[in-house]
Formats: sequence, C-alpha cells, structure tokens
Amino acid sequence: MPPALSIVLPVYNQADHIGGVVEGYLAVLDRLGREYEVILVPNGCRDASVAICRGLEAGHPSIRVVELESGGWGRAVKTGLAAAAGDTVCYTNSARTSPEILALILSYATAFPEVVVKANRKIRDSWQRRLGSLLYNLECRALFDLPVWDINGTPKAFPRSFAGLLALRREDDLIDAEFVAECRERDYAIVEVPVLSTVRHGGESTTNYSSALQMYTGAVRLKRQRAAR
Repeated sequence: MPPALSIVLPVYNQADHIGGVVEGYLAVLDRLGREYEVILVPNGCRDASVAICRGLEAGHPSIRVVELESGGWGRAVKTGLAAAAGDTVCYTNSARTSPEILALILSYATAFPEVVVKANRKIRDSWQRRLGSLLYNLECRALFDLPVWDINGTPKAFPRSFAGLLALRREDDLIDAEFVAECRERDYAIVEVPVLSTVRHGGESTTNYSSALQMYTGAVRLKRQRAAR
C-alpha cells in the first residue's frame, strides 16, 4: 500500500547536520500516526552527505535515497516528487525546517486534504534578506496575480490529485515560483501558515546578490514562457 505522506528533502552539502535533522523529522512523523516515506535527494554533494543519507536509509525502512550527481534545488525537488508515492506530497528545505514546523504543515494538510498548504516565513536573518525577499515576492505577485506572500516558503504540501504540481519543469530556484503560478492557473486553493523561525541547522545559504538577480530576471522569463504555452 502506498504511504499516506511523502516528504521530499533535497540535501546539498549537509553532512554536519542532516542526520540529526532527519532523526528529528522521524520522531514527529511517528507521532502523526500516518504511514509515511522520507525521500532524501542528495544533489551535487562534495562532502559526506551521500554516505550519511545511505546510512539513514539502511537504518530506517521509511527512508529512500535518490542520488543526483548534479546540484540544483529545482532538480532535486523534481526528482523527489517523481519518486513520491504518498497521497499527500510535501517538500521542504531541510536546512531551515524544524521538526515542529514540518509536523504543523503536515497536520494542516491532513485536516484540509484538498488544498495546498505552505509556510509563510515571517522573519529573515538580516534586513538585506528581508528587503530582497520582499521585492521578489512583490514581483511574483504582480507577474502571476498570486494570493500568497512568501513564494519560496517551505514546507509545501499538496494532494497527489493536484497533478500539475507533480509535473513542474524548472530545475533551478524558480521552481517555487512555478509551483505557486501553477496553483493560480489551475485554481488550486492555497493556505499559508505563518512560520516564526529563522533557525538554520547548518551549512551555508547558496543565495547571494548574483543568484538573487537571476531570480528577479528569471521570474520575468518564467512569466513569458508560461504565457507562450
């Protein structure tokens, strides 16, 4: 029988904390009382992340590892979603998501099985990140006529019946913009849950001024591509 929940966790150079993070997730998932699977997607890792993920897989029957040689947030998310078998599918940034927040989003998804449930992060690490995030979110809201405030906020959980979200195309950081744009186009209802947390378990963020600029310009290209379909 397929599990009730599939949780996709991209992993990128997180050897220093991924083991503890996943163990914390398993503890809260067990308390939810539903069958689940955790899909770890190490992608382009240059540290011991793959070996640690394989060790977790060997020790827990609910964990599967799908390894990618190439890195990329969108590529890892797509790969994990393609492997997911659960009735409710979720993906999140494991470096920033606490077990309690994951359990909260999945509880909402269980209570409201016909909507998309996503986090809305209310706090950022610095004023530069807060400003950059605000500008990007305003841009995406205007381009795609979106009702949500935090485009990149994870966890994101949705029912398997929302097939459009299992067929996302982006392989970069714009996959989250594509996700919410797809929800808007297909009239998938979205519930945003405020998340008051800035904890980062470890590792370094891959976002910098260059990547932020690529996201701003990439959102415009994404709009043109979707309009041309």
